[in-house]
Amino acid sequence: MPARPLFRLLFLLLLVFPFTLLAQSVGQISGTVRDRATQEALPGVTVVLEGNEFGTATDEQGRYKLSGVPTGSYNLRASFVGYEPLLRANVSVTSGNANIINLELSAAAKQLGEVTVTASRAIRVATAETPLSVQRLNTEEIKTYPGGNFDISKVVQSLPGVGGGGTGGTAGFRNDIIIRGGAPNENVYYLDGIEVPVINHFATQGSTGGPAGILNVSFIEDVTLSSSAFEARYDNALSSVLQFRQRDGNPERVQGNVRLSGTEVAGTLEGPLAKNTTFLVSLRRSYLQLLFKAIDLPIRPDYWDSQFKITTKLSEKTTLTALGLGAIDHFEVGVPRKTSPDKEYVLRSTPTYDQWNYTTGLALRHLLPGGFLNVALSRTQLENKLDLFEGGTGNDEANRVLLTRSGETENKLRVDINRTAGRWQYAYGASGQLIHYDNRFQQRLRREIRDEQGAVVAPGLTVSFASDLDFVRFGAFAQVTRTLLPTGRLTVSAGIRADGNSFIDDGRDLLRTLSPRVSAAYALTDKLNLTASVGRYYKIPPSTILGFRDAQGTLVNQRNRYIRSDHYVAGLELLPRPTTRFTLEGFYKKYSDYPVSVRDGISLANLGGDFAALGNEAVTSTGRGRTYGVEFFFQQKLTQKTFAVVSYTVFRSEFSGLDGRYKPSAWDSRHLVSGLLGRKLGRNWEVGLKYRFAAGSPYTPFDLDASRQNYGTIGTGILDFGQLNTQRLGSFQQVDFRLDKKYNFRRLTLDFYVDVQNVLLTKRPATPSYSFQRTADNSGFETTDGQPLRPDGSNAIPILIDNASALVTPTIGFIVEF
Repeated sequence: MPARPLFRLLFLLLLVFPFTLLAQSVGQISGTVRDRATQEALPGVTVVLEGNEFGTATDEQGRYKLSGVPTGSYNLRASFVGYEPLLRANVSVTSGNANIINLELSAAAKQLGEVTVTASRAIRVATAETPLSVQRLNTEEIKTYPGGNFDISKVVQSLPGVGGGGTGGTAGFRNDIIIRGGAPNENVYYLDGIEVPVINHFATQGSTGGPAGILNVSFIEDVTLSSSAFEARYDNALSSVLQFRQRDGNPERVQGNVRLSGTEVAGTLEGPLAKNTTFLVSLRRSYLQLLFKAIDLPIRPDYWDSQFKITTKLSEKTTLTALGLGAIDHFEVGVPRKTSPDKEYVLRSTPTYDQWNYTTGLALRHLLPGGFLNVALSRTQLENKLDLFEGGTGNDEANRVLLTRSGETENKLRVDINRTAGRWQYAYGASGQLIHYDNRFQQRLRREIRDEQGAVVAPGLTVSFASDLDFVRFGAFAQVTRTLLPTGRLTVSAGIRADGNSFIDDGRDLLRTLSPRVSAAYALTDKLNLTASVGRYYKIPPSTILGFRDAQGTLVNQRNRYIRSDHYVAGLELLPRPTTRFTLEGFYKKYSDYPVSVRDGISLANLGGDFAALGNEAVTSTGRGRTYGVEFFFQQKLTQKTFAVVSYTVFRSEFSGLDGRYKPSAWDSRHLVSGLLGRKLGRNWEVGLKYRFAAGSPYTPFDLDASRQNYGTIGTGILDFGQLNTQRLGSFQQVDFRLDKKYNFRRLTLDFYVDVQNVLLTKRPATPSYSFQRTADNSGFETTDGQPLRPDGSNAIPILIDNASALVTPTIGFIVEF
């Protein structure tokens, strides 16, 4: 539906619906409260809504229910003797859906034989194992995030140290999560304890990212981001661990929602399947391609995704969860109405793209005396297809520039045991993975160039190989945590992990990947904490690197090593009030054994993120890197109808290639600022503003001579790696706006919203494109002598196309809860 008629319809509904309300609507909040360390249900916990008389205590199974609550937004607080208080801010109560919120309380430190409970610590999200570099967002913050459009990956970009977006001017379009100057593939993602390698549509194989997230926000209870001090249970993380915790389905009745906007339609359904079984299921269809065509944007992303969760309580001590998510993607480029022959030709050099992926898994949790056992079994599969022909049209194999047919399958088993004994907490476990990778790849880097006499001026270069690879990964960990000193003010946690595989030459030597880590937190006062951590972390190179074969079919990257990163972090955390949090942290990350391209001699960290696949080439583990900086974070949870977040990170990110010289990485934007301000206006109106700033990203200019000689055969310019990342784009700035209005009826809620990205129409900087000037009718290239284009481009008219643009993306839609 066009934006203008849809806006008029929504405006009419806003005027009419208030007169249909006959009485004040009410809603319900329910859930369970558990001990975080043992996962045992906690009876007798006080659960209250701040600012009114609604409150209750959990029953013997740790369950609570608040019924008849007037619709609106509240802060939910849980408190219990011997435990730190917990605050869940901005909890939305509607009449359409019951709000299911499960809570986990952490034991409080003991002082002089008695338990000290400090209300100000209710906002704290740190744990004993990860006492710093950790942030958390709840579902309501994600749903109403300005510019987020219900996309969790976009919302995470507001957190400190996250330079989300991409490189080369793609920050406004992509969801690459770049943590403290590290590459996007240095992050790992867990959904209810099951690793999910792909969380974005149109993901870069061998990395992550993409223009739209897969996860359905209606499933999510909260998101926790750890940007250092990772627990030893998590493998393959160099920059961050993101944990997405899903809520359980409503055990009492079937309910759901339908979301319709200018970009997608999505439906979610949940409820009981049996006495002790609940379900959640969703389906989403995008029509972004229609929106982008309407606003004359050349990209045409088209996707489907689905998600489910089934939770079964097998006994009082055992719970089984089945979950899954999947996506089908198609991407192509259309020529906009307002364009030029030169830009149109460049657009046609973008490949068509088809991808599908899924993750399914089973997670079993069994309570033990003083702890619990976790078992997770999962399978992930991804298939990737790319095609590009010269000029962007036809399917003549003689004009083929790129072909990719690749797939990855991962089968994973993880087991861990977690126990508590007095002041001690400890955990240990192991994991195993069976990996399959196959790839058929062909890329023409340049055609053979001959002079007028037929002599070869430059030989042609085509990379072509087929690969099939199966191998095993395995690992084990142990972690121990204890409170120290008579007052319990000092908490220390230490862990160790080792990982191996059956493919890399020294992959079976676990001593090569022995990764110790230690973290500590000292409570200077009840409101001020001093924190520090030191850790070593390893990541296996992506399968796209491990599976690469040369023209003779040899696996040339088998000698590569695990990428290593050592973290040193220290910080302060101030909790002046139960709803206010300040953090200040300094960090230094040192990389070694980083992949470096043999062909170009540069680190893969300096290539950028806007590629279709990372690693289809010979590399060597000789690169080094370093990122360091300081970050500040302020968070004000919902107080007097206002909430706010401000973060600022200043950092450097540098990596070396074969020459051993440090150069700015593709992620070295150096200054990151984000701010969020939300306000509850009364009568279920809510408004939000978000601001993002990133200083100019580095980029590599074109080699003008080489580009001129090769453009006629490959259709793109050639970068001058002798000037690697010596140029910088202008700064990126964006202001997003969101307005929500909820109408609550009996068992029905209508939420109308307007979400506008880049409301101030600021220009998004982007790297230029190299091209030859074309004729007005786009039938060929203009030349200096009026003759056909010579193979070496000597009579061409080179141009650089400015790709910076000022694009506003409005979304008008509604959500129906029933």
